[in-house]
Amino acid sequence: MFAKRSVIGLYTDEEAAASALDALREAGYDQGEYEVLTGTPYPEGTFGEEEPKHTLYRWPLIGAACGFIVGLVLTSGTQLAYPLVTGGKPVLSIPPMTIIMYEGTMLGAIIFTVIGILIESRLPRLFMGAYDERITEGYIGVTVTTSEERVGTAEEVLNASGAEEVKRGWENN
Repeated sequence: MFAKRSVIGLYTDEEAAASALDALREAGYDQGEYEVLTGTPYPEGTFGEEEPKHTLYRWPLIGAACGFIVGLVLTSGTQLAYPLVTGGKPVLSIPPMTIIMYEGTMLGAIIFTVIGILIESRLPRLFMGAYDERITEGYIGVTVTTSEERVGTAEEVLNASGAEEVKRGWENN
């Protein structure tokens, strides 16, 4: 696997950061190769980046279906494994089963929602790339994580788009 390097350009103006993203796109960098870091929350699309596609709504639905199935299998399997015929009533008693299936549905939805939030948020993040502490002071950082051969081009693009400083990050093998 080839090594990736990261470079960060620091900007004080939103327009300069947006023009840096435009310049990176024109230089042939993909959406996944660059990222905007700010200490202030900006609305999505402020810097001209594409709106991310969220699929978080699928996780609770999948979890609820899994929880329901597990509750159904657990209750019916237990009643069929230990059949107690009492007074001619059926072996599978539906009303008590619904309570366990409901609880399994809710538990599955909650667990899968937490897992979905972690995955959609890209956590834990094993390699964040270059970072500068001045981002918390109001600077806007544009990081580019790419192959070693293209780092020089990224530095040139960030400098040409008005970055106050461009720094290289560490290596990720």
